[in-house]
Amino acid sequence: MGITLNRRSARNRLEIGRAGWWRTGFSALIGVIYFLPVLWIVITAFKPARDALTLNLSFTPTLSNFAAIFRRAFHAGGEVMDTGFEHFFFNSVFIAGTSVGLALILGTAAAYGFSRWPLRGNDTYMFLILTTRMLPPIIVIIPIFIMFRLTGLAGSYLGIIMLYTAFNLPFTIWMMKSFFDELPREVEDAARTEGSSEWRVFFHICLPQVKAGIAATVTFGLILTWNEFIMALLLTGPETRTVPVAMGANLGGGFSVQWGLLAAIETLYLLPVVLVTFALQNQLLRGVTFGTIRQRSPAN
Repeated sequence: MGITLNRRSARNRLEIGRAGWWRTGFSALIGVIYFLPVLWIVITAFKPARDALTLNLSFTPTLSNFAAIFRRAFHAGGEVMDTGFEHFFFNSVFIAGTSVGLALILGTAAAYGFSRWPLRGNDTYMFLILTTRMLPPIIVIIPIFIMFRLTGLAGSYLGIIMLYTAFNLPFTIWMMKSFFDELPREVEDAARTEGSSEWRVFFHICLPQVKAGIAATVTFGLILTWNEFIMALLLTGPETRTVPVAMGANLGGGFSVQWGLLAAIETLYLLPVVLVTFALQNQLLRGVTFGTIRQRSPAN
């Protein structure tokens, strides 16, 4: 009987292993398919101009496309000039980082309030907050543009940061509220019984337990803000222009597009988001799966 059980156990492990290998291989294939366009952009960034639109992989890598991001020839005379892209990269990092940080601070505090002290009609308030994120930006751009012109915020850092913060706030509130709702309240009640203030309960008990939610919120908010184009196109000026807007304004060369240069800019533009995602990947994985898996009690 012991031999039979051992054989069954070995067979079960073998079947689980085979199923795991199949799932792993299939997942790897899907990952390669999804990542292939990004990989092709990176490869094109190192190609000479004559090979940019070809499938040729036997080329001599060059860094000329990356050098041309910051200094390249303009006009027919071939005069080499600064492109100002280092300033555009700074604008993207500063605007996206500041707006996401402000939205996280305000949204986390609001989410904690909605979770721990719900108002009468709390679901209605949450729905109204969400509706502000449902409208496509192109629909609200005209009144926002008029308000920016009347208040003098057009072309300023303050205006675009406030706008991005307002657009990220509903997502942050909804995201963080779901994490606060999952936290058990017994520890908080015990801390209050021992004399802890609400600030101490919030900062020392609740926030450390929702690090995964903070990481997920920061990552998704950064991606949304980092790639935004229409608002930045219409509401930023020459000094506050972000990289997506600068790409459209500076890459056109007559009737052709400099594809190698475009791929080099996209490669550099991908790096900050990729680095942030890899730095937060453990917390991000916990964040996107938070609340989906619950531990069973021994009785179950």
